[in-house]
Amino acid sequence: MSLMIRQQQTLELVKERGYISIEELAQYFSVTPQTVRRDINQLADHGLLRRYHGGAAIDSSVSNTDYSMRIDHNFEEKQKIAKAVAEAVPDHASIFINIGTTTEAIAHALLNHQGLKVITNNLNVAKILSVKDDFEVLIASGKVRPDGGVIGQATSEFFKQFKVDYALIGISGIDGEGTLLDFDFQEVSVSREIIAGARHVFLAADHSKFGRHAMMRLGHLTDIERLYTNIKPSDNFIHKMKESDVTLIIA
Repeated sequence: MSLMIRQQQTLELVKERGYISIEELAQYFSVTPQTVRRDINQLADHGLLRRYHGGAAIDSSVSNTDYSMRIDHNFEEKQKIAKAVAEAVPDHASIFINIGTTTEAIAHALLNHQGLKVITNNLNVAKILSVKDDFEVLIASGKVRPDGGVIGQATSEFFKQFKVDYALIGISGIDGEGTLLDFDFQEVSVSREIIAGARHVFLAADHSKFGRHAMMRLGHLTDIERLYTNIKPSDNFIHKMKESDVTLIIA
């Protein structure tokens, strides 16, 4: 089987299933996992699919990938970013944390802190941080999504009550104009209140978020103070961050 035919069939399988693992593709084509990884890398470089830890999926501006895939995607990169963000947060601070697998990594990285007051709409974050006796964790009310996110009008109203020291937020995508993008309009409404209610806003976004498209406008780079990522973005994004007076931290 030629490489071109195998790649085309790989695309068809990913489109059919939404996500497929490297092991499944290797068995399907009777080739090594290394061969499959090379195929996936080439297809991803051409923007035809999206690489994930252990597999591949079709990217979409309409709907996000499943939580089970997002939790593994760029796992090590998220850990590095989370550590850098946590190091910038002092003990005894008040914090907003929104929905996302990167913010869940940040929650783990905050466990060595003392006396934090955390307000979140992420059940996973609340569970991670509630093990600390000296932390106070408040969870917003609203509709619970399968990924543990809490959204809705009641959630947005809940966050309006507070003014905190730091908002630690994740995002689904950042376009070339510096627009912060996400998929769920109710989640976006909550995240806007989180940004508005914080004295300092730190955005955690691994390299895959730059240039990724999503349908809902959350805000702009001008809304944040620092952006934490794992690889230096392109010159265009660097320029946009300088225009927006955003401090870039490479973890």
